[in-house]
Amino acid sequence: MKFEIREISTQKEMKRFARFPLKLYKNHPQYVPPLIADEIKSILDSPSLAYCKRKIWIACDEKNNIIGRIVGIINPRANEIYNNKRVRFGWFDVIEDFEVAQALINTVAEWGSREGMTEIHGPLGFNTWNKQGMVVEGFENLPQFNCLYNYSYYPEFLEKLGFTKEVDWIQYIMPAKQPIPDKVERVNEMILKRYKLRVLKWKNPRDFKPYLDDFFEMYNRSFMTVHNFIPLTPEEIEASIKFYIKLITPALSCFVVDSENKVVAFSISFPSISRALQKAKGRIFPFGWFHILKAFLFYKDIDLMMNGAHPDWKGKGLSSIYHYHTNKTAIRKKLRWAVTNPQLETNHAIDVWKEYDTKLHMRRRCYIKSIEK
Repeated sequence: MKFEIREISTQKEMKRFARFPLKLYKNHPQYVPPLIADEIKSILDSPSLAYCKRKIWIACDEKNNIIGRIVGIINPRANEIYNNKRVRFGWFDVIEDFEVAQALINTVAEWGSREGMTEIHGPLGFNTWNKQGMVVEGFENLPQFNCLYNYSYYPEFLEKLGFTKEVDWIQYIMPAKQPIPDKVERVNEMILKRYKLRVLKWKNPRDFKPYLDDFFEMYNRSFMTVHNFIPLTPEEIEASIKFYIKLITPALSCFVVDSENKVVAFSISFPSISRALQKAKGRIFPFGWFHILKAFLFYKDIDLMMNGAHPDWKGKGLSSIYHYHTNKTAIRKKLRWAVTNPQLETNHAIDVWKEYDTKLHMRRRCYIKSIEK
């Protein structure tokens, strides 16, 4: 097949770039399309571009049809923190043609080499708020709205190109309203009393605004031990607030505060909107908004998005508090299924799921290889 790799940058070209997966995964029962407008904005207008370098390419056939896409990213803050010289690839999608995949990956690697990079890894975004991790197990399952999905030939292509595993993230699925384990309930009550902690009560996102600075300060500190994590800048925090604060459901979120009213631990879950996004087909209008709103108001399944504790409180069992709160809410609301967010397989915090009836939902992988000179 004859094709060419073309660099793009305009809004018009980006619309084609964002719509390509809709064609590639048309009628696929597991693919969850993002909203096209959000996808374009996340690439062209990311606050991370204040310090990141980025290039966007598409692969086109002889009829000018897109048959592949990729974004190359150099994050100097990440390279400085981890003492690396790495270029990232993300937003990678391709037809089942190895030569096209090879050309796209090599284009990013060659650009990275010219910029002094010695390794290429991905799929990753600008930071950990972007989608990351290629599916290598669990292709038959539905991903969360904030996670990637890909055909099984994607990892086969990367491994053929010489990529190896850098790190894996795993996700579990479990019955949401299963009984609270006795151990979790006992530890929850004991820790609240011992450390004079309380669960924050709030009814809408506005009530949580006074705690936002505390939350993001804790978030940046608590996730520094997470692989490839880069602390959010003030501009990235502001963008995150604008996007996510309106999505937070008070009943599905737990914020633990100490005696000085400081946030020391948190857990955030969302109603599952994956099926709604499939119905929306990448668009809010004319009916996408209806499907998404309905999913938020009348939900039976939830996504356990993220949780953490302030470093000063690590190892004190605070996770039992937010696990107890979420479990109790699921029972009260008679929910069906809960899916965990991707968590590093080396993260001991995931050991808490051993107390529950769970099974593996998906395994995701970040691949890496040296750039040949």
